[in-house]
Amino acid sequence: MSREQILQEKQNVVDLLVEKMQNAASFVVVDYRGLTVGEVTELRKQLREAGVDMHVVKNTLARKAASVAEIEGLEDAFVGPTAIAFSEEEVVAPAKIMVDFAKEAEALEVKGGYMEGEAVSIETIEQVAKLPNREGLLSMLLSVLQAPIRNTALVFKAVAEKKEEEDAA
Repeated sequence: MSREQILQEKQNVVDLLVEKMQNAASFVVVDYRGLTVGEVTELRKQLREAGVDMHVVKNTLARKAASVAEIEGLEDAFVGPTAIAFSEEEVVAPAKIMVDFAKEAEALEVKGGYMEGEAVSIETIEQVAKLPNREGLLSMLLSVLQAPIRNTALVFKAVAEKKEEEDAA
């Protein structure tokens, strides 16, 4: 491979990372060193099912992409073996999957992240991971919306039963 081809390949990776960073609702940076092939396969499966893309990246290219994308505050995260999990739609998914997986596979270390326009700490990622995902939030909202209707129906049923008892007596 010629020097120009190598430089072009690196530029293509930077361009891809810039696009991913700019379009992401959130992303989480992790150190995957020490994970077995089976663990990496399982992690990728969980991420894919949630619509999250994970890319193993070189730190120099990740730092360059973050700079081009005007993302600050992640310089310390781009050291050692680095993988980045990107989600364009769901803010919670990358954090939830990575934090939960790190509990099972101690070799996985969360190093930092980016959510809705700003770099976030590991503590913030852990707090976000405790939130319900989109489906869970929608389910809670639906339950709240249905409660008044359900309560009204129960009142009507109780009134009807009482009326039946009075008529029978």
